[in-house]
Order: sequence, then C-alpha cells, then structure tokens
Amino acid sequence: MTLRSCRFIVFSMAALAVACESRNSPPVAPSALQRSDAAATMATPTLMAATAAQHAVTLFDACDPDTFNAAVGAGACTRQGGVTFENFVAELTRHHSVGAWHFAPSEVTMRVGQLLVANNRGGETHTFTEVEEFGGGNIQFLNDLVGLKTVAPECKTAVQIPSGGSSSEMEHEAGVEKYQCCIHPWMRAEVRITEK
Repeated sequence: MTLRSCRFIVFSMAALAVACESRNSPPVAPSALQRSDAAATMATPTLMAATAAQHAVTLFDACDPDTFNAAVGAGACTRQGGVTFENFVAELTRHHSVGAWHFAPSEVTMRVGQLLVANNRGGETHTFTEVEEFGGGNIQFLNDLVGLKTVAPECKTAVQIPSGGSSSEMEHEAGVEKYQCCIHPWMRAEVRITEK
C-alpha cells in the first residue's frame, strides 16, 4: 500500500481543491494544479473555519414612511412600503399579526458551529432576540393589539437592528431556540440546531 499525503488548496472562498500525491513520487507542480501561489498560501485551517456555513433569517416589513413617521415619530420608517399606519393597526386588531411583518424563513435547521445571521430588509427597526418562551415585546400598544399579556423577559435587553442592519451569532449547542422581534412580537422563528 502506498502512503499518500494531501494538500488543501483554496481557489476561492467558494471552491476547494485537494491535491494528493504518493510518498514515493515527487510533489505535484504548482502549474499542474492550475492555481495561483497566493491562493495556495491561503489554505489554512483558520480560513476553512472562517468560511463556516451560514443560515440567514430576513426581517421584513412594509411600512409606509409618511404615515408611520407621522404616527410614531420621524425616522420610524426609512424605506418605501405600502401599508399605512392605519391599515397596520386595523390588520393587527383583526388578526393579531400583520403578514408583511415577518421573519423568513420562520423555521431554520442548522448544525452546531454554523453561523445564524439576521438581516433587516424592512423599513423599521426590529430585533432578533432569543427567548425562552414567546411573549410580548417592549411596545405596550402593540402587545395590547396582539393580545399578549406577558412580556418576554429577554426583551428588556434586546439589541435593535436598524433598517439595513444585521446581527449574527455562532451556534454552540444542539437544541431548539426561539427568536422573536421585541418590537413586533408576532414576528417569530424557531431554529433547530443539530450536532455536527
């Protein structure tokens, strides 16, 4: 049996090549692998760890800036949307949620060691807060319209994500985690994390 040694060579952040050679043969020439010397020097365990898989959740809304800024305050809505504040309140009163305000996807399956990223593509500020149990948020007016009596305790220290902003965290243990917006508490997601 011949012993083989293998070299990992990165062509780009998305592609990886493996070059193997027999111990009894001379090393493979760089030109045989058709890669640049700069790419070869980048092949390190650190680089491979830095390119861990990511799973993204997008935070959406459809606020109308004129009516939301008039009702909530200047800068409350920074992107053009089609739902007026009056229609937002009417839908929230009827359905206890507003469909355009949501996380997508609302269910994520990933592995320990992967990165969970939340991207705010809406016009309002949102949070992507891990909670023990889903509950109300920090805005009593919205809690009342949704019918939520108990505020999720984690909302007291929730980090806000402005329009166009993002946040991320590496998942370190298996289980099911719950995330909600602490401003719009019907915006929810469940993340299932499995072992490697």
